[in-house]
Amino acid sequence: MPQSLLPAMKQDGTSIVRPEKIFDSPPLRYLSYLLLYQGRGNVPASSFFRQALRVQTESPRHSAASSSTLTLVALGVVYGDIGTSPLYAVKETFSPGHGIALVPENIIGGASTIFWALMIVVSLKYVTLVLRANNRGEGGIMALLALATSSIRDRPRWTTALLLVGVFGASLFYGDAILTPAISVLSAVEGLEVGTSAFQPYIVPIAVALLVLLFAIQKHGTQMVGRLFGPICAIWFIALAASGICEIIRQPMILKALDPRHAWHFATGHGIASFLVLGSVLLALTGAEAMYADMGHFGKRPIRIAWFGLVAPALVLNYFGQGALLIGNPEAISNPFYLAFPPWALFPMVGLATAATIIASQATISGAYSMTQQAIQLGYLPRMNVQHTSEKTFGQIYIPAVNWILLLLVIAAVVGFGSSSRLASAYGVAVMGTMVATTFLTFFVVRYRWGYSLWFCLLATGFFLVIDLTFFAAAMHKVFEGGWFPLLFGSAVFMVMMTWRRGREILFRKLNESSVPLPDLLESLFRAPPQRVQGTAVFLTALADVAPNALLHSLKHYKVLHERVVFMTVEFLDVPWVADKERVLVEEMHKDCFRVRAKYGFMEQPDAVRALDAARIKGLTCELADTSFFISREKIVPIAGAGGMALWRERLFAAMARNAGSISDYFNIPANRTVELGTRIEI
Repeated sequence: MPQSLLPAMKQDGTSIVRPEKIFDSPPLRYLSYLLLYQGRGNVPASSFFRQALRVQTESPRHSAASSSTLTLVALGVVYGDIGTSPLYAVKETFSPGHGIALVPENIIGGASTIFWALMIVVSLKYVTLVLRANNRGEGGIMALLALATSSIRDRPRWTTALLLVGVFGASLFYGDAILTPAISVLSAVEGLEVGTSAFQPYIVPIAVALLVLLFAIQKHGTQMVGRLFGPICAIWFIALAASGICEIIRQPMILKALDPRHAWHFATGHGIASFLVLGSVLLALTGAEAMYADMGHFGKRPIRIAWFGLVAPALVLNYFGQGALLIGNPEAISNPFYLAFPPWALFPMVGLATAATIIASQATISGAYSMTQQAIQLGYLPRMNVQHTSEKTFGQIYIPAVNWILLLLVIAAVVGFGSSSRLASAYGVAVMGTMVATTFLTFFVVRYRWGYSLWFCLLATGFFLVIDLTFFAAAMHKVFEGGWFPLLFGSAVFMVMMTWRRGREILFRKLNESSVPLPDLLESLFRAPPQRVQGTAVFLTALADVAPNALLHSLKHYKVLHERVVFMTVEFLDVPWVADKERVLVEEMHKDCFRVRAKYGFMEQPDAVRALDAARIKGLTCELADTSFFISREKIVPIAGAGGMALWRERLFAAMARNAGSISDYFNIPANRTVELGTRIEI
């Protein structure tokens, strides 16, 4: 693979203090990470949580204080999205447009449907099953895709299907990353018009201003917001529970919703309306995927404690409370969330809701950065400029291209749809599409990774798949009302990702056709050696046994060979992390000619300079001041009928390759030590 198209490999050059070298006990190690972190960077992508989790999992006997701290922070990072669903889920479920009368029986049935959807999809599927399907502690659909494909290596006929489903699910996640900030912030600001209609003309401008501010601070990290994530969301969930309890006391008959028969009657007793209303019920499930995606930052235990200990009870109480309010006052359907609070608490709740929705948006935005980074490392997207927002901890990233594209699309969604009700029509499609993909991939992990019997796997995942597909089908009826938006955007992202992957495969084939075996070239060179010059030359190549084009061009133009030559191949594995002792393999191919294989997981940020430094203990000594890095840059030329893709896809691939991020920045190679040599490749 040409180096101009290699996945990004960049890690900031600062030294990383490893507290486990200083403190021996897990509680003190955790505290040292806390002191190092200081609330910096994009919290959901923060390696602080990941490192803290690693410290805990190194010893099964970690302190209760560590678990409680992680649980508190997880409230904001993991549950910010699903925690703000009460702002709009009940309002949309009981919308008069569905044609279901707001009578006590139907209100109880709707609340029961929301309750059992939470219990089955979130508690059973995600918290109980999917959290177990982790890729060495990491979650998220890209990590699950890597785990599933590695589980069926001896069954290649399934590989294509898994890739298509997994990549499309990941593509829809970007639609979620657009709609979550839009609907969350807009629904929170809409509380202002409950207090007075004078705010109505300013709802959209205020929401846009908040979103612009949110995206603008991403490059600086989120120090202040990060510190307040957990406490703010804890207050938010307590407020949700309190308002729900007050309304339940007034109308205790809402507790009948605990009986699943009411949910069954509501979902089947109103004809086509029962089916269509499920497209609104699923809004209560938005954010469930975040539990899995953020598992690597916190671990299963804190996420489960937070869900069963506070989040689930608070959500259920609030949903029941809104239902109780509607039983006593059906006219409150205009905004049952805010009308459940006394008038004196309205504006404070608007402020708290706005803070909570910003937290939910921040988690999704940072998740988009992490998803993009994983896709780059796994070979589905070209290099991008990945910036690290912390000097002390790695993994806290900011991707400018993703940030500004998301902002433009979020603003377009807010202005174009204009209200949270219209956005809700688009939201469900993106959410359920990703959930369906997750369930499908989980089957292959349970069957082929864990080795359970076929009937058990079909029963376990088939049950959830039927429910997911039912919700997804119910959401699809809103395609023309706004559901087209995430589908269109997700399809565009899907095409980009698959075009990049296919283009790389074609490029590999073209390079192999004209390749020169590296051992043969070295043998010929040392039979009639060229002039040797002082220093070390490092040739970056993805094909370990093939002579890199940069070497051939260097010999052609300079007619010299450095006294020490290193062929470095960076390999990305389908695991999130690689142990330091397994990081680098060094092989001496000929006198003063070495082959270095550096291995990294898809969650790591490799560094070519550090890989050379790690090779020092294995017999290869290089001084950076006396080392030059030679990189191949290929100019892709689309030719009709030459490559195996449609011409427009070849042109798209060539454009992506041409605009990929800087190679030297991506590999963290000093610019003054880099030499790029180009060649023309027709595809």
